[in-house]
Amino acid sequence: MLEGKIFICDDEEGMRRYLKKLLQSQGLSVETFADGKALLRRLEAEENGGPDLLLQDIRMPDMDGIEVLQRVGRLRPALPVVVMTAYGTIDSAVEAMKLGAYDFVTKPFPKEKILGVLEKALERELLRNENRGLKEELHRQAAPGEIVFASAKFREVYELTLQVADSEANIIIQGESGTGKELIARAIHYNSPRRGRRFLSINCAALSDTLLESQLFGHVRGAFTGAVTAQKGLLEEAHGGTLFLDEIGDISPALQVKLLRVIQERDFLPVGATRPKSVDTRFVTATNKQLEKEVKKGRFREDLYYRLHVININLPPLRERKEDIEPLAWFLLGKYARRTRKQVTGITAGALRLLGEYNWPGNVRELENIIERAVILAKGNEVSEALLPIGRGEIAPPAPPEKEPTSLEGVERSHIGKILEKTGYHKTRSAELLGITRKTLNRKIAEYALPLPEGVPEND
Repeated sequence: MLEGKIFICDDEEGMRRYLKKLLQSQGLSVETFADGKALLRRLEAEENGGPDLLLQDIRMPDMDGIEVLQRVGRLRPALPVVVMTAYGTIDSAVEAMKLGAYDFVTKPFPKEKILGVLEKALERELLRNENRGLKEELHRQAAPGEIVFASAKFREVYELTLQVADSEANIIIQGESGTGKELIARAIHYNSPRRGRRFLSINCAALSDTLLESQLFGHVRGAFTGAVTAQKGLLEEAHGGTLFLDEIGDISPALQVKLLRVIQERDFLPVGATRPKSVDTRFVTATNKQLEKEVKKGRFREDLYYRLHVININLPPLRERKEDIEPLAWFLLGKYARRTRKQVTGITAGALRLLGEYNWPGNVRELENIIERAVILAKGNEVSEALLPIGRGEIAPPAPPEKEPTSLEGVERSHIGKILEKTGYHKTRSAELLGITRKTLNRKIAEYALPLPEGVPEND
């Protein structure tokens, strides 16, 4: 038995009756139309649902079947169409196929032939719908996959996030560093109508004015020394999607003016260009500054602030939602156990107590670093209190006492050691914070004989 709803358009009454009876006997829902105009009126009036397939005669007196097919394509571009022709040639059928028809049958046809064609067309449409639904579900789940919480305070934040995602409004996310502002920005994008397009992000505080402008707006060939080819900026790359501007409070007044123009006029000038480019991008921004105070002090444009501040989402720090610490710790434990391929499956009661009592100045990012480090250093299958570098004022086992640094080398040694401790001895992150390469960091570690805790891999 087949499932679905089919529209039949044929000017021959006998053929309509035959096909309706045949298809209904197979379990299909059928509506018939004697001419193309009646069919089009029905499709235009159909607001919800509609047919799963159209079976249409290619030759009709009131309106040519090709014209009907063209108009159906504009009304229902995804609707599969099977055309029928009574002429033994395939010229009309080929033209119909070029316009997007799924298949054709030549009259007269045995019932096995038409049923076989319709069954394949309906199966394909079912698979397309299932794939479309699966993609939508994956997009829906992609962003909030790491948003873990148990507290009522963060539930309010998450519900607001889902509520505003469907709008086209620009959004500011405010909160301390490490509270998860980019995760919320991703959740907004992947629960919005723009979910099928790109989500791009940039940290405005990490780049100089010149580099940030080039990254955002792109440049044309020859715009500056070294610009041997044109390069698209993030504004153009995010066309139709979402652009997340992290630390928006750190951009310069000059860039604030240019960004304001983009939001107001929906176009921009690549560096070195003379013609503007149109852009359709949703802006989600974030900052750990209080922009209202920045506006009052004249460091942030008031007009830009109100353009960006259509909706405000405030993320509470982790110390104000301590109910989230334990579920986050368990989630992160599983994440890094899988990543490191270690059989670390538990957290001791003492470790959970210590995590709950800590004040978390670095918020969720600090918790993530600490759990990652604990998993790396764990020798058994549990994270114990001894593996947590909190509450004792140190991260690594104490190094031998050293004199206060009095030379440039001593200052550098001390600074590198502190950065390593801060990142839980994660060399890649340490090198990024220090502004050097991993190779240089390894050389400095060896040169200064910096102690590393047991279990830290060479290539973390």
